[in-house]
Amino acid sequence: MIRIHLHFKSLDHYTMKNFNPPGLLRNRHVQSILNSLKLRKPIVKLRAKGMLNASKQHIIDCGDDVRLQGFYSGRNPGSRDLCILIHGWEGSADSSYLVSAAGFLWDSGFNVFRLNLRDHGESHHLNRELFHSCRIAEVVGAVKAIAETFPHKRLFLGGFSLGGNFALRVAIRAPDAGIRIDRVVAVCPVLNPNHTMEAMENGLFIYHWYFMRKWRCSLEIKRTYFPDMHILSNIPRFNKISEMTDYFVRRFTEYPDLYTYLNGYTLTGEALAHLQIPSTIIASLDDPVIPAKDLPKLAKPEYLTIETTRYGGHCGFLEDFRLLSWADRKMEKIFRTGF
Repeated sequence: MIRIHLHFKSLDHYTMKNFNPPGLLRNRHVQSILNSLKLRKPIVKLRAKGMLNASKQHIIDCGDDVRLQGFYSGRNPGSRDLCILIHGWEGSADSSYLVSAAGFLWDSGFNVFRLNLRDHGESHHLNRELFHSCRIAEVVGAVKAIAETFPHKRLFLGGFSLGGNFALRVAIRAPDAGIRIDRVVAVCPVLNPNHTMEAMENGLFIYHWYFMRKWRCSLEIKRTYFPDMHILSNIPRFNKISEMTDYFVRRFTEYPDLYTYLNGYTLTGEALAHLQIPSTIIASLDDPVIPAKDLPKLAKPEYLTIETTRYGGHCGFLEDFRLLSWADRKMEKIFRTGF
Protein backbone atom coordinates (compact mmCIF):
# COMPACT_ATOMS: atom_id res chain seq x y z
CA MET A 1 0.00 0.00 0.00
CA ILE A 2 1.40 3.38 -1.04
CA ARG A 3 1.51 5.93 1.73
CA ILE A 4 1.05 9.46 0.42
CA HIS A 5 1.86 12.52 2.49
CA LEU A 6 0.07 15.48 0.94
CA HIS A 7 0.79 19.17 1.38
CA PHE A 8 -1.64 21.59 -0.21
CA LYS A 9 1.00 23.29 -2.34
CA SER A 10 2.06 19.92 -3.76
CA LEU A 11 -1.34 18.43 -4.53
CA ASP A 12 -0.70 18.74 -8.27
CA HIS A 13 2.27 16.42 -7.86
CA TYR A 14 -0.10 13.58 -7.03
CA THR A 15 -2.66 14.36 -9.71
CA MET A 16 -3.52 11.38 -11.89
CA LYS A 17 -2.62 12.10 -15.50
CA ASN A 18 -4.84 9.45 -17.09
CA PHE A 19 -8.10 11.40 -16.74
CA ASN A 20 -8.05 14.16 -19.31
CA PRO A 21 -11.53 14.94 -20.67
CA PRO A 22 -12.00 17.02 -23.82
CA GLY A 23 -12.72 20.76 -24.00
CA LEU A 24 -16.10 21.52 -22.47
CA LEU A 25 -15.92 18.54 -20.10
CA ARG A 26 -13.01 20.14 -18.31
CA ASN A 27 -15.43 22.59 -16.75
CA ARG A 28 -16.15 21.52 -13.17
CA HIS A 29 -19.79 22.60 -13.27
CA VAL A 30 -20.45 20.78 -16.53
CA GLN A 31 -18.95 17.64 -15.01
CA SER A 32 -20.94 17.95 -11.77
CA ILE A 33 -24.29 18.75 -13.39
CA LEU A 34 -24.12 16.32 -16.31
CA ASN A 35 -23.35 13.50 -13.90
CA SER A 36 -26.80 13.73 -12.28
CA LEU A 37 -28.79 15.22 -15.14
CA LYS A 38 -31.97 13.34 -16.05
CA LEU A 39 -30.89 13.00 -19.68
CA ARG A 40 -28.05 10.72 -18.56
CA LYS A 41 -30.34 8.30 -16.69
CA PRO A 42 -31.77 6.39 -19.69
CA ILE A 43 -28.27 6.01 -21.13
CA VAL A 44 -26.94 4.68 -17.84
CA LYS A 45 -29.89 2.32 -17.37
CA LEU A 46 -29.41 0.88 -20.84
CA ARG A 47 -25.74 0.20 -20.14
CA ALA A 48 -26.58 -1.30 -16.75
CA LYS A 49 -29.41 -3.47 -18.10
CA GLY A 50 -27.89 -6.75 -16.94
CA MET A 51 -27.35 -5.53 -13.38
CA LEU A 52 -30.81 -3.96 -13.17
CA ASN A 53 -32.55 -7.06 -14.55
CA ALA A 54 -30.86 -9.15 -11.85
CA SER A 55 -31.71 -6.66 -9.09
CA LYS A 56 -33.98 -7.68 -6.21
CA GLN A 57 -35.14 -5.52 -3.32
CA HIS A 58 -34.14 -6.45 0.23
CA ILE A 59 -35.05 -4.85 3.56
CA ILE A 60 -32.03 -5.08 5.84
CA ASP A 61 -32.32 -5.47 9.61
CA CYS A 62 -29.60 -3.16 10.92
CA GLY A 63 -30.26 -3.76 14.62
CA ASP A 64 -32.01 -1.48 17.13
CA ASP A 65 -35.26 -1.79 15.13
CA VAL A 66 -33.74 0.06 12.16
CA ARG A 67 -34.45 -1.17 8.65
CA LEU A 68 -32.73 -0.01 5.47
CA GLN A 69 -33.63 -0.77 1.88
CA GLY A 70 -31.27 -2.06 -0.76
CA PHE A 71 -31.03 -3.89 -4.06
CA TYR A 72 -28.93 -6.98 -4.66
CA SER A 73 -27.76 -8.09 -8.09
CA GLY A 74 -26.16 -11.48 -7.70
CA ARG A 75 -25.11 -14.54 -9.65
CA ASN A 76 -23.24 -17.64 -8.53
CA PRO A 77 -23.30 -16.64 -4.81
CA GLY A 78 -20.09 -17.43 -2.98
CA SER A 79 -17.96 -17.63 -6.09
CA ARG A 80 -17.77 -13.91 -6.79
CA ASP A 81 -16.68 -10.75 -5.02
CA LEU A 82 -19.41 -8.52 -3.56
CA CYS A 83 -19.42 -4.72 -3.80
CA ILE A 84 -21.67 -2.66 -1.52
CA LEU A 85 -22.27 0.83 -2.91
CA ILE A 86 -23.60 3.88 -1.02
CA HIS A 87 -25.06 6.98 -2.72
CA GLY A 88 -24.67 10.62 -1.72
CA TRP A 89 -27.01 12.94 0.20
CA GLU A 90 -30.49 13.08 -1.35
CA GLY A 91 -29.38 10.56 -3.96
CA SER A 92 -30.47 6.94 -3.94
CA ALA A 93 -29.69 3.45 -5.14
CA ASP A 94 -31.22 4.57 -8.45
CA SER A 95 -29.04 7.68 -8.89
CA SER A 96 -27.33 7.69 -12.27
CA TYR A 97 -23.79 7.71 -10.86
CA LEU A 98 -24.55 4.75 -8.58
CA VAL A 99 -26.32 2.73 -11.26
CA SER A 100 -23.44 3.49 -13.63
CA ALA A 101 -20.85 2.20 -11.16
CA ALA A 102 -22.96 -0.81 -10.20
CA GLY A 103 -23.56 -1.70 -13.84
CA PHE A 104 -19.86 -1.48 -14.69
CA LEU A 105 -18.89 -3.61 -11.69
CA TRP A 106 -21.59 -6.17 -12.55
CA ASP A 107 -20.38 -6.41 -16.15
CA SER A 108 -16.85 -6.90 -14.78
CA GLY A 109 -17.95 -9.97 -12.81
CA PHE A 110 -18.79 -8.56 -9.37
CA ASN A 111 -22.02 -9.04 -7.47
CA VAL A 112 -23.45 -5.71 -6.30
CA PHE A 113 -25.60 -4.42 -3.45
CA ARG A 114 -26.90 -0.84 -3.79
CA LEU A 115 -27.78 0.42 -0.31
CA ASN A 116 -30.27 3.21 0.37
CA LEU A 117 -29.52 5.34 3.40
CA ARG A 118 -32.46 6.06 5.71
CA ASP A 119 -35.15 8.25 4.11
CA HIS A 120 -33.55 7.99 0.66
CA GLY A 121 -35.09 6.45 -2.42
CA GLU A 122 -38.45 4.96 -1.53
CA SER A 123 -37.61 4.09 2.06
CA HIS A 124 -39.15 6.94 4.08
CA HIS A 125 -41.77 4.61 5.57
CA LEU A 126 -39.30 2.15 7.10
CA ASN A 127 -38.22 4.20 10.14
CA ARG A 128 -40.00 6.95 12.02
CA GLU A 129 -36.94 8.99 13.01
CA LEU A 130 -35.41 11.27 10.41
CA PHE A 131 -32.15 10.62 8.58
CA HIS A 132 -29.07 12.53 9.61
CA SER A 133 -25.43 12.11 8.65
CA CYS A 134 -24.24 10.93 12.06
CA ARG A 135 -26.34 7.75 11.92
CA ILE A 136 -23.25 5.64 11.30
CA ALA A 137 -24.23 2.70 13.56
CA GLU A 138 -27.11 1.66 11.31
CA VAL A 139 -24.93 1.75 8.21
CA VAL A 140 -22.32 -0.40 9.97
CA GLY A 141 -25.18 -2.73 10.91
CA ALA A 142 -26.41 -2.81 7.32
CA VAL A 143 -22.97 -3.63 5.91
CA LYS A 144 -22.55 -6.42 8.45
CA ALA A 145 -26.00 -7.87 7.69
CA ILE A 146 -25.39 -7.73 3.94
CA ALA A 147 -22.02 -9.44 4.34
CA GLU A 148 -23.59 -12.21 6.42
CA THR A 149 -26.61 -12.64 4.14
CA PHE A 150 -25.00 -12.81 0.71
CA PRO A 151 -22.13 -15.30 0.21
CA HIS A 152 -19.04 -13.85 -1.42
CA LYS A 153 -15.31 -14.31 -1.89
CA ARG A 154 -14.13 -10.79 -1.05
CA LEU A 155 -16.13 -7.82 0.23
CA PHE A 156 -15.67 -4.30 -1.10
CA LEU A 157 -17.31 -1.04 -0.09
CA GLY A 158 -17.69 2.01 -2.33
CA GLY A 159 -19.34 5.35 -1.78
CA PHE A 160 -19.93 8.68 -3.48
CA SER A 161 -19.93 12.09 -1.77
CA LEU A 162 -21.71 11.63 1.59
CA GLY A 163 -21.80 7.91 0.80
CA GLY A 164 -18.01 8.01 0.51
CA ASN A 165 -17.87 9.66 3.91
CA PHE A 166 -20.07 6.88 5.33
CA ALA A 167 -17.92 4.22 3.64
CA LEU A 168 -14.75 5.51 5.29
CA ARG A 169 -16.43 5.73 8.69
CA VAL A 170 -17.67 2.16 8.28
CA ALA A 171 -14.10 1.13 7.49
CA ILE A 172 -12.90 2.64 10.77
CA ARG A 173 -15.52 0.69 12.73
CA ALA A 174 -15.52 -2.55 10.74
CA PRO A 175 -12.81 -4.47 12.70
CA ASP A 176 -14.58 -3.92 16.04
CA ALA A 177 -17.92 -4.83 14.43
CA GLY A 178 -16.53 -8.10 13.13
CA ILE A 179 -16.85 -7.13 9.46
CA ARG A 180 -14.12 -8.23 7.08
CA ILE A 181 -13.93 -5.63 4.31
CA ASP A 182 -11.12 -6.14 1.81
CA ARG A 183 -11.00 -2.64 0.37
CA VAL A 184 -12.87 0.69 0.35
CA VAL A 185 -13.10 3.33 -2.39
CA ALA A 186 -14.59 6.75 -1.61
CA VAL A 187 -15.28 9.04 -4.58
CA CYS A 188 -15.34 12.75 -3.67
CA PRO A 189 -16.20 12.01 -0.02
CA VAL A 190 -17.41 14.80 2.24
CA LEU A 191 -14.31 15.72 4.24
CA ASN A 192 -15.30 18.75 6.32
CA PRO A 193 -19.12 19.14 6.31
CA ASN A 194 -18.90 22.76 7.43
CA HIS A 195 -16.73 23.67 4.42
CA THR A 196 -19.02 21.70 2.09
CA MET A 197 -22.05 23.59 3.40
CA GLU A 198 -20.22 26.90 2.91
CA ALA A 199 -19.26 25.88 -0.64
CA MET A 200 -22.89 25.12 -1.50
CA GLU A 201 -24.22 28.34 0.04
CA ASN A 202 -21.54 30.62 -1.43
CA GLY A 203 -20.79 28.91 -4.75
CA LEU A 204 -22.79 28.54 -7.95
CA PHE A 205 -26.46 28.87 -6.91
CA ILE A 206 -27.61 25.68 -8.63
CA TYR A 207 -26.00 23.37 -6.05
CA HIS A 208 -27.70 25.03 -3.10
CA TRP A 209 -31.01 25.21 -4.98
CA TYR A 210 -30.79 21.56 -6.03
CA PHE A 211 -30.10 20.16 -2.57
CA MET A 212 -32.65 22.39 -0.85
CA ARG A 213 -35.31 21.30 -3.34
CA LYS A 214 -34.44 17.61 -2.91
CA TRP A 215 -34.36 17.88 0.88
CA ARG A 216 -37.71 19.68 1.06
CA CYS A 217 -39.29 17.04 -1.18
CA SER A 218 -37.84 14.27 0.99
CA LEU A 219 -39.24 15.82 4.16
CA GLU A 220 -42.66 16.25 2.54
CA ILE A 221 -42.66 12.54 1.68
CA LYS A 222 -41.70 11.75 5.29
CA ARG A 223 -44.62 13.83 6.51
CA THR A 224 -47.09 11.86 4.39
CA TYR A 225 -46.07 8.67 6.21
CA PHE A 226 -45.92 10.29 9.64
CA PRO A 227 -48.53 13.10 9.56
CA ASP A 228 -48.29 13.61 13.32
CA MET A 229 -44.80 15.07 12.88
CA HIS A 230 -46.21 18.59 12.78
CA ILE A 231 -42.79 20.14 13.22
CA LEU A 232 -42.09 19.30 9.57
CA SER A 233 -44.63 21.93 8.56
CA ASN A 234 -41.95 24.58 9.13
CA ILE A 235 -39.96 23.42 6.10
CA PRO A 236 -40.87 26.34 3.76
CA ARG A 237 -39.61 29.04 6.12
CA PHE A 238 -35.92 28.23 5.54
CA ASN A 239 -33.88 29.57 2.63
CA LYS A 240 -30.42 28.28 3.56
CA ILE A 241 -29.13 24.77 4.17
CA SER A 242 -27.30 25.91 7.31
CA GLU A 243 -30.47 27.38 8.88
CA MET A 244 -32.57 24.36 8.02
CA THR A 245 -29.91 21.92 9.25
CA ASP A 246 -29.56 23.76 12.54
CA TYR A 247 -33.34 23.65 13.02
CA PHE A 248 -33.48 19.89 12.56
CA VAL A 249 -30.30 19.18 14.51
CA ARG A 250 -31.70 20.88 17.62
CA ARG A 251 -35.05 19.08 17.39
CA PHE A 252 -34.31 15.65 15.92
CA THR A 253 -30.79 14.71 17.06
CA GLU A 254 -28.82 14.38 20.27
CA TYR A 255 -26.51 17.20 19.15
CA PRO A 256 -26.93 20.61 20.82
CA ASP A 257 -26.11 22.74 17.78
CA LEU A 258 -25.17 22.75 14.12
CA TYR A 259 -21.39 22.75 14.47
CA THR A 260 -21.29 19.96 17.06
CA TYR A 261 -23.35 17.89 14.64
CA LEU A 262 -21.13 18.70 11.64
CA ASN A 263 -18.06 17.74 13.64
CA GLY A 264 -19.73 14.40 14.29
CA TYR A 265 -19.04 13.23 10.75
CA THR A 266 -15.97 15.27 9.85
CA LEU A 267 -13.11 13.22 8.38
CA THR A 268 -10.35 15.80 8.72
CA GLY A 269 -8.02 15.80 11.72
CA GLU A 270 -7.49 12.40 13.34
CA ALA A 271 -10.78 10.80 12.29
CA LEU A 272 -9.05 8.36 9.92
CA ALA A 273 -5.87 7.91 11.97
CA HIS A 274 -6.69 4.34 13.03
CA LEU A 275 -7.84 3.08 9.64
CA GLN A 276 -6.96 -0.61 9.25
CA ILE A 277 -8.66 -1.42 5.93
CA PRO A 278 -6.99 -0.48 2.62
CA SER A 279 -8.92 2.58 1.44
CA THR A 280 -8.61 4.92 -1.51
CA ILE A 281 -10.02 8.42 -1.77
CA ILE A 282 -10.56 9.61 -5.35
CA ALA A 283 -10.90 13.39 -5.36
CA SER A 284 -11.09 16.11 -7.97
CA LEU A 285 -9.09 19.26 -7.35
CA ASP A 286 -11.81 21.33 -9.03
CA ASP A 287 -14.70 19.87 -6.99
CA PRO A 288 -17.14 22.78 -6.41
CA VAL A 289 -18.74 21.06 -3.39
CA ILE A 290 -15.85 19.33 -1.59
CA PRO A 291 -12.97 21.84 -1.25
CA ALA A 292 -9.60 20.27 -2.14
CA LYS A 293 -7.98 22.41 0.56
CA ASP A 294 -9.22 19.87 3.10
CA LEU A 295 -7.30 16.92 1.62
CA PRO A 296 -4.01 17.75 3.35
CA LYS A 297 -5.89 17.98 6.66
CA LEU A 298 -6.66 14.25 6.66
CA ALA A 299 -4.66 11.90 8.86
CA LYS A 300 -2.20 9.79 6.83
CA PRO A 301 -2.49 6.22 8.10
CA GLU A 302 -0.62 3.46 6.32
CA TYR A 303 -3.79 2.09 4.74
CA LEU A 304 -5.02 5.33 3.15
CA THR A 305 -4.25 6.29 -0.44
CA ILE A 306 -5.36 9.62 -1.89
CA GLU A 307 -5.58 10.00 -5.65
CA THR A 308 -6.55 13.29 -7.25
CA THR A 309 -7.47 14.46 -10.72
CA ARG A 310 -7.18 17.98 -12.08
CA TYR A 311 -10.68 17.80 -13.57
CA GLY A 312 -13.83 15.91 -12.67
CA GLY A 313 -16.07 18.25 -10.67
CA HIS A 314 -18.18 16.63 -7.97
CA CYS A 315 -18.49 12.90 -8.62
CA GLY A 316 -18.38 13.59 -12.37
CA PHE A 317 -15.26 12.15 -14.03
CA LEU A 318 -17.07 11.90 -17.37
CA GLU A 319 -14.53 10.90 -20.01
CA ASP A 320 -16.33 11.96 -23.18
CA PHE A 321 -19.71 12.92 -24.56
CA ARG A 322 -20.88 9.32 -24.37
CA LEU A 323 -20.97 10.20 -20.63
CA LEU A 324 -18.82 7.23 -19.65
CA SER A 325 -17.34 7.47 -16.16
CA TRP A 326 -13.61 7.20 -15.56
CA ALA A 327 -14.37 6.77 -11.83
CA ASP A 328 -16.30 3.55 -12.58
CA ARG A 329 -13.28 2.04 -14.30
CA LYS A 330 -10.92 3.28 -11.60
CA MET A 331 -13.07 1.85 -8.80
CA GLU A 332 -13.29 -1.51 -10.56
CA LYS A 333 -9.53 -1.62 -11.07
CA ILE A 334 -8.82 -0.78 -7.44
CA PHE A 335 -11.21 -3.49 -6.24
CA ARG A 336 -9.77 -6.01 -8.68
CA THR A 337 -6.05 -5.29 -8.33
CA GLY A 338 -5.63 -2.98 -5.34
CA PHE A 339 -4.26 -0.13 -7.50
